[in-house]
Amino acid sequence: MHPEIMRELITHHRRDLQEQARRANAARTVSRALRALRHGTHTDHEAAIPAIPDYVDGSFRTAGDEVASSRPPSQVPAARRAA
Repeated sequence: MHPEIMRELITHHRRDLQEQARRANAARTVSRALRALRHGTHTDHEAAIPAIPDYVDGSFRTAGDEVASSRPPSQVPAARRAA
């Protein structure tokens, strides 16, 4: 068989196998999700977002700060420039 025809046949076969694998993977994913729903083991995997500090020094606002926040925060210039 001519090498170009052989190469095209191999490429076509490889694409068919990859598509078959994608479909099988999708079917497994759906099957697992449905099984988890049936058995009640499905949990929402929300991304854990770390708490973001309210202040530059890494501290968080407290209840006492909310009372004192009736006035606008002071503008303190940075001691050094950012790199």
